[in-house]
Amino acid sequence: MLSLKTLIVDDEWLVRSELKTMLAGYPEITLIGEAANVAQAIPLIQKNPPDVIFLDIQMPGASGFDLLDQIDTAARIIFITAYDKYALRAFEVNALDYLLKPISKERLAKAVKKLGSNELASAQPHKKAAYDDVLYVIVNGALKFIKLPLLKCITAEGNYSYIFYADKPRALVSKTLQDWEDLLPEKQFVRIHRSAIVNFEYVEQVRKCKNYTQEVFVKGIEKPFVMSRRYASKLKHLLPV
Repeated sequence: MLSLKTLIVDDEWLVRSELKTMLAGYPEITLIGEAANVAQAIPLIQKNPPDVIFLDIQMPGASGFDLLDQIDTAARIIFITAYDKYALRAFEVNALDYLLKPISKERLAKAVKKLGSNELASAQPHKKAAYDDVLYVIVNGALKFIKLPLLKCITAEGNYSYIFYADKPRALVSKTLQDWEDLLPEKQFVRIHRSAIVNFEYVEQVRKCKNYTQEVFVKGIEKPFVMSRRYASKLKHLLPV
């Protein structure tokens, strides 16, 4: 039988207590610990990596998103949240599972059922993102959230891609450039070559070159990107005359 090591991270004792009671009815769930905040959760995850984390979003000191930014974990994440328009938008855009407080037995049953399949692991964003959205990406097997306004550009690497983030080193993620193009808002993110998408908010200069190509200089990236004639013709409204 499937056995999933499970950790609960929530600052409310009553929520943790009720969730533990409900999870006790699922033989596939093995509760290995609980934490009231991010500081408590980090050593628990490092000492005994869980398969599943029930993770609260809003906690004193640091949020659930902050926890995922500080650790590398391959655990399946089921978010727990009170009604929060911003958080719900993030979950829906990214096709992630979440539980609204107070947690219902019916909703929990659906979430646990998904754990026995690949539905959560293979979930892909299914809505066109807005510029102020956050997206999740898998980096080195770990779930990371990124804020789109801080994403400078993306380059193709076979069936993967490199993302260039405003304040972090580039990272290889398991998305194709076509995946990104289908997802990202077209007003800011523009495909300038078959192997590159740039956020025009970070474009410092576009310089015309020979053979009807143009060089696109992105803030913080030393080497310019080459924009082919094919893509330049589609972007006249964004380019200097």
